[in-house]
Amino acid sequence: MLKTRKRVVGAGVIVLLLIGVAVLASRQSASREDVWALLAEIKAQDVGQLAISEEDGRFLRLLIATSGSRRALEIGGASGYSAIWMGMALRETGGSLVTIEYDAGRANELAENIRRAGLHDIVQVVSGDAFQQIPQLPGTFDFVFLDAWKKDYRNFFEAVYPRMDVKGLFIAHNVVNKRDEMEDFLEVIQNHPALWTTIVSPSGEGMSVSWKRE
Repeated sequence: MLKTRKRVVGAGVIVLLLIGVAVLASRQSASREDVWALLAEIKAQDVGQLAISEEDGRFLRLLIATSGSRRALEIGGASGYSAIWMGMALRETGGSLVTIEYDAGRANELAENIRRAGLHDIVQVVSGDAFQQIPQLPGTFDFVFLDAWKKDYRNFFEAVYPRMDVKGLFIAHNVVNKRDEMEDFLEVIQNHPALWTTIVSPSGEGMSVSWKRE
């Protein structure tokens, strides 16, 4: 009888601990309503128009979720609007995101917005020059989103392409409204023998979607 009581007490303690962990986790995670409010706040404060559109954010979330991507990289994080959309999808797939932002002030704001969104366990913020930071990142990537200096798009692509998994996706932003600034990049991805590429426009800015088939 004594052993049985000890087992019951022990089981009860474990249950209480699990409940406590669950409650703590729920307090640390932002609610769905909080995330929508944060996204709206970021857009409202985006005087430099660095954030993608809501339509593009929803498109990125859908791409990650349906492809099952788990190791994502963002080049050009700005204030975190796109990273939050991708982070929500990566929580569903069990994946993670590394987002690189060149400007130190924006990188701090990005990290704070990720914390507020409850995605700090999913999204790693890296401050600095992507050309210097990418070689230092471990592993490979099955999803890459590029939204940085447009005239360097080809250089960014060439820096990260060797680190991409076969069947991975490479997405680039502003390929319609700023096409003239990245013609060399578009020529590469549309004629690359190992890529299938299409251009879509969830909003008027345009996004290229390239699938690494081999």
